[in-house]
Amino acid sequence: MEKKTPLYDTHVKYEGKIVPFGGYLLPVQYKSGVIAEHMAVRTGCGLFDVSHMGEITCIGPDAVKNLNMLLTNDYTTMYDGQARYSPMCNDEGGVVDDLIVYKVRDDHYFIVVNAANKDKDYAWMKAHEFGDAVFTDISDQVAQIALQGPKAEEILKKLVPDEDIPKKYYSACFHKTIGGMDCIISRTGYTGEDGFEFYLAADQAAQLWELLLETGKEEGLIPCGLGARDTLRLEAAMPLYGHEMNDEITPFEAGLGIFVKMNKADFIGKAALEAKGEPKQKRVGLKVTGRGIIREHADVYVGDQKVGMTTSGTHCPYLKAPMAMALLETGCTGLGTAVEVDVRGRRVPAEVVALPFYKRGK
Repeated sequence: MEKKTPLYDTHVKYEGKIVPFGGYLLPVQYKSGVIAEHMAVRTGCGLFDVSHMGEITCIGPDAVKNLNMLLTNDYTTMYDGQARYSPMCNDEGGVVDDLIVYKVRDDHYFIVVNAANKDKDYAWMKAHEFGDAVFTDISDQVAQIALQGPKAEEILKKLVPDEDIPKKYYSACFHKTIGGMDCIISRTGYTGEDGFEFYLAADQAAQLWELLLETGKEEGLIPCGLGARDTLRLEAAMPLYGHEMNDEITPFEAGLGIFVKMNKADFIGKAALEAKGEPKQKRVGLKVTGRGIIREHADVYVGDQKVGMTTSGTHCPYLKAPMAMALLETGCTGLGTAVEVDVRGRRVPAEVVALPFYKRGK
């Protein structure tokens, strides 16, 4: 039985097409359609319900020690309000999930995890909790709304004073007021654009949604669904759990090595990653050079030799071209390498290209 986010009735009101996703009923698109929503975020601004994501706190004098053991990134040096991304590995070096940790203050951290993995993540954290620190799942109390696009800051400036807007990407301001509502304002997102994510009490989500839509009318702000969220993140080559990484794929294979601090004393999965040595496969970008659209889980060939599999793929609206990400044998990952992708028995020519496909400001 799928859950409803606090904005379910709002999505119905705005004629969102509701589908099950990550255990929740969410809009895949609205009347405007996926392409219009995608383009709104690239050129103006879009509004997303992200309340299906999970929120967990880690509080206590040993909070940092717990985070450093659980996660591959290093949480030793963070300023209050800083956010830091990390994979969380299992004992074999595969990825349990990828997540973001915010430092509220010393001994108090706020963690955001993927919707479908929330219960698994929380159980993993509790199973490895040690010392004077406690993980607590607060997901049901929290709603999350994302305002994304080049006009996001313009809209937000109408609602809050300049000092309440986080200046740096991957930073947040806690206990700020928007329309009388207490919010965390975070400069983060999953679209490849500038933008903000707001965390607030679940029962105030609909009020904030309406306020943002009304405030952003002049900037052309529109509600956006899961379809555009996926095309935007793929265009920006942002990995998605269950696609570019899973319990078997390591962070190095997924192209997330920058977030793995092997110089840390220890973390879960470190010994396994050391034992595995250099990755035998690697995440790459593919651009279709023939005709067709490449989707996920399609075999990739060089000549008659299967060299990997696609992990995500679609037609990218802003780039006006079909793109995909794939895990390929490291010997076949050089830029310009010609490959063929098996799309329902038909070979579609493609070539290895640099990631990300799209980068803001270019």
